Amino acid sequence: MHFTSEQRLDDGVLEREFTLGEIPGILWTPASASASDAAPLILLGPPPLGLRRTYPRLVARARHSAAVGFATATIELPGSGDRPRLPAAEQARADLRRAMEAGEPVGDEIIDSLILPLVDKAVPEWQAALDALLALPETGGPVGYSGGVISIGVRLAVVEPRISAAVLFAGSFVPRATFAEARQVTIPLHVLLQWDDEGNDRQAALDLFDAFGSKEKTLHANMGGHTGVPQHAGDAAAQFFTRHLN
Repeated sequence: MHFTSEQRLDDGVLEREFTLGEIPGILWTPASASASDAAPLILLGPPPLGLRRTYPRLVARARHSAAVGFATATIELPGSGDRPRLPAAEQARADLRRAMEAGEPVGDEIIDSLILPLVDKAVPEWQAALDALLALPETGGPVGYSGGVISIGVRLAVVEPRISAAVLFAGSFVPRATFAEARQVTIPLHVLLQWDDEGNDRQAALDLFDAFGSKEKTLHANMGGHTGVPQHAGDAAAQFFTRHLN
């Protein structure tokens, strides 16, 4: 991990951009974090739009988490931002646009082609980032995962034992294979669903929640579109992490 820039935000949060090989990322640590008092870590899953385009939302989530004592980090998804495009995903995205513009249902084949290669590539990168982040003196466990592409969060919850709890956002397409993986998830879950999300299959989101094998799982559904998550829902997610990561 190589830090490339550093700035102190007006609330005392330290923001540092880094690269992990060819992967860009950002780490935010609260003012109180130190080698003698390492902060629990939350991995912020970014949307596929890229870190630069979604930075305002990411930094708002990071500052909210820092206010209750958590460090947060995010990395650029494969094929996003300035990273090389994934040809199969680009083709699947074009097929998706054609189906939606024609008013046709989005078939499983398109969803699988769009999401599964991204999950297969992104999850090992997140694990490598976690190795590097937990080697820093100011960040420590336990670790949470929050947001991003829900299928990535599901896979991480299954394969990464260092993740103790997750907040998942139901707002992206879900491949068939993810439902099978969801049955293997056992960590505590807090799932956010925007009831009127125009790009989300609400019934698929409800079916996925039902499939999760966790003994503790909570669904918070709110009226509104994809980007309209209310503040109280974010507050509830922070309280969830406070219970499980402290």
